[in-house]
Amino acid sequence: MILREKEIIIPKPTENQSTKDGLLGYLSNNLSKELQKSETVNRFVISITDSNNYLCEFGTLENNNEFPSSQKNSVFSFNRRNYENTEQFNTVLLIPTGIGAEIGGHCGDGNAVARLIASACDNLITHPNVVNASDINEMTENTLYVEGSIITRLMMGQIGLQKVRSNRILMLMDKPQDKLFNDEIINAVSSARISLGIDCDVYEMDHIVKSVSAYSNSGRAVGTIYHLERLFEIINKYKNEYAAFGLSTFIEVPKEYHLNYFTTNEDMVNPWGGIESMLTHSIAEEFQMPCAHSPMMTSREILEMEVGIVDPRKAPETSSTTYLHCILKGLHKSPKIVDYNKGLNAESISCLIIPDGCIGLPTLAAIEHGIPVIAVKENKNYMRNKLEDFPFKKGKLFIVENYLEAVGVMQLLKAGVSLESVRRPILSTTVLEKKVDKENHLISYDDISEKQNS
Repeated sequence: MILREKEIIIPKPTENQSTKDGLLGYLSNNLSKELQKSETVNRFVISITDSNNYLCEFGTLENNNEFPSSQKNSVFSFNRRNYENTEQFNTVLLIPTGIGAEIGGHCGDGNAVARLIASACDNLITHPNVVNASDINEMTENTLYVEGSIITRLMMGQIGLQKVRSNRILMLMDKPQDKLFNDEIINAVSSARISLGIDCDVYEMDHIVKSVSAYSNSGRAVGTIYHLERLFEIINKYKNEYAAFGLSTFIEVPKEYHLNYFTTNEDMVNPWGGIESMLTHSIAEEFQMPCAHSPMMTSREILEMEVGIVDPRKAPETSSTTYLHCILKGLHKSPKIVDYNKGLNAESISCLIIPDGCIGLPTLAAIEHGIPVIAVKENKNYMRNKLEDFPFKKGKLFIVENYLEAVGVMQLLKAGVSLESVRRPILSTTVLEKKVDKENHLISYDDISEKQNS
């Protein structure tokens, strides 16, 4: 089994095409024409939009019967919600991995943002990239730590989430030549057992998968993963004994990347993040279980590399050997994936917060559901899309300067107050004039407010 990233250019739909299938259906139909019989899609983003086309990047799992997959639904399967459950205000916060996000694109530097947003909602649903900071994870008690593909399926109306008191975790670790790193991982697990009270065992693998990091044409961190079936076979063997899986595996990157990332290139996209996301997406989708990944240190030479004082957003990585405690804390109470009608589901989502320009399946699903989307301009990244050009319903897209303003919009939505009513100047009230033909048949309702204003 091989997991890799691909690209495709899809022409923008005509008005007739977008009306017939919706944008999700249109994209899915075009993408399916490019797939081999042995391939399934497990990630999808629109990375760049121009006047005529969408540049789409997607992850494919090529399975030539190496592992009998149990996946029932395509990632594009969409079930429209029937209503909005307003008993709670639940927010989904996404900062996609490997896109060079100014905030949350390095090592858990989205933690403070997550804490701020969690203070303004009943439940915050977010993914490991936002709060994972090596040995630090400062998510709040009302934060649900959910793998990115599971958030996609939640937003697409495929599943529900059920809170748990705790999960029994199995930590799968590669076997390096230097025993020091395995010892440190076991010590990290022991530390989490005595400090967090987690129930966790460790399983030592022997170079089960090969992961090679790369960058896409848009600048996203991606890569290729070989022999994934070997990892699937281990998880399949233990899936009934454990409720969540942690991973600590090697990711091959050029040696100079380590030094460049910390010292010579402030804006370098984390080269490990793409592979991590690809791995956990594939596992979560196949087994419908919580999982998270931390990259394994490759050598003492890398461990002892002197990088000096680094960008604060990267500092947690310089202070850890295993990068492990963050995922153990997250997996400890990561929610269980359940049937749509048995837990928190798309009908319970009050809003989605994203960096400006990010179009993936969760955003496309929000458009279809009519879930408000709050896009943050200050969180610059490599995605090049103008959200205003996508088919949002009126009043469902809010583009704000920063996360402070995002929280203000959340409170606005929670209070049921329209944005224009708290801004000045305020426009005149819209008045619609009924238009009929000679036989008195309705043609349209025209906005005559502008005539009144003039």
